Amino acid sequence: MMASSYKDEDGHISVSGSGAPAGAVGDSLRSKKPENTAFKQQRLPAWQPILTAGTVLPAFFIIGLIFIPIGIGLYVTSNNIKEFEIDYTGVDVSSPCFDCSQKLSWNSTRPCTCSITFQLDQPYESNVFMYYGLSNFYQNHRRYVKSRDDSQLNGNEESLRKPSKECEPYGKHSNKPIAPCGAIANSMFNDTLELFYNEPNGTRVQIPLTATGIAWWTDKHVKFRNPGGENGNLTAAFQGTAKPVNWRRPVYELDADPDNNGFINEDFIVWMRTAALPTFRKLYRIIQRRNNLLPTLPRGNYTLEVVYNYPVRSFEGRKRMILSTISWMGGKNPFLGIAYITVGSVCFLLGVVLLIIHHKYGNRTNGADISH
Repeated sequence: MMASSYKDEDGHISVSGSGAPAGAVGDSLRSKKPENTAFKQQRLPAWQPILTAGTVLPAFFIIGLIFIPIGIGLYVTSNNIKEFEIDYTGVDVSSPCFDCSQKLSWNSTRPCTCSITFQLDQPYESNVFMYYGLSNFYQNHRRYVKSRDDSQLNGNEESLRKPSKECEPYGKHSNKPIAPCGAIANSMFNDTLELFYNEPNGTRVQIPLTATGIAWWTDKHVKFRNPGGENGNLTAAFQGTAKPVNWRRPVYELDADPDNNGFINEDFIVWMRTAALPTFRKLYRIIQRRNNLLPTLPRGNYTLEVVYNYPVRSFEGRKRMILSTISWMGGKNPFLGIAYITVGSVCFLLGVVLLIIHHKYGNRTNGADISH
C-alpha cells in the first residue's frame, strides 16, 4: 500500500508502489507538466522599454505640440458652426404652446396648433439642418431598446403576422399583430414642424423642408424593408395588422411618397435608431440651399408652426427645435477641441516640470551612482 516517488534524469516524477501501477501514475503526473517549448516555458524574446529622461521628456513635448494645434483647430471650427435652438414645450404660462401642453395626452384625437416667433441675428449659409430635441426621454433603457422586431422591420412576412415576444406588450392589439411592433415604434415622435420667413412687408413665406435624405443609407436600403417587395401595394401588404396604440394612422399612410412610406419612412427610421443619452436630438428636415448668391436663411424674423401631437408632460420632458449648419467635422461640438487642448496642455506642462526636476536633480543622482 506504500508508494514512493523519485525524479529521473529528465526531471520527470515517477511513482512506484503497490497502490497503483507505476506507469499509470507516472503518466498522469507527467502529463501535467507543460511542454518544453519557448511559448509554454515563457522563454519568448521580449522587449521592455527603459524610461529615461531622454525618451520621456521628448514624448511629452511632442504630444503637447501636436495636440494643442489640433484642439485649437477643432474648437475654432466648432465655433464657426451656426446654431439656433428654441424650446416649444409650453411649460411657462406665457408660452404660445402652453394650452397645447396642458390639454394634450396620448389619447387625444384632436391635434393642437401653436406658433412661435423668433429672430435670427445672422444669415445661415449652405444647407441648414433642422432637428427636434427631447429631454428626459430614456431611449437607452434596456427593455425599451430590445422592444422591436428587426425581422419584421426587414419585411419578413412571418414576423409581420407573428411579432417577436420582445415586442410585448406592444405585439398585438385587438387580436391583430401590430406593425411595427414594440415600445420604440409605439412612442415615435409625431409633432409636425413648419418654418416661415416673415418679410419686412408682412408677407409670410414658407421655407421648403426636405423630408428625405435624413436617414442613414444602410438603414434605408438594408435594415428596413416593406413587406411585399419594393413595388407592392402597402395597403394590401399590411392588411390584417393593427397600427401601434399611440399612432393616429397606420404605417402605410405615413407619407404620400411611395419611396418614403411604410417601414422605409425616414422619419420612422430616424426614430428607431435609439439615442444613448436622455437628452438628444434627431434630424427632422433639411433646408437645401437653392441660390448660391443668397443665404439659405436670411437674417430676420421667423415663425415656427407646430402641430403639437407629442405629449411630454407625463415624464417631465422638454421639446425643442434646432437649426444648425455643419462642417467637415459634423455638427457643433466644442468638447473634442477642448479635450485635445486640455490633454496637450497637461502633457506640455508635465514635460516642463519634469525637465526642471531632471535639470536640478539629474546630475546629483548620476554623481551618486558613479561614486558607488
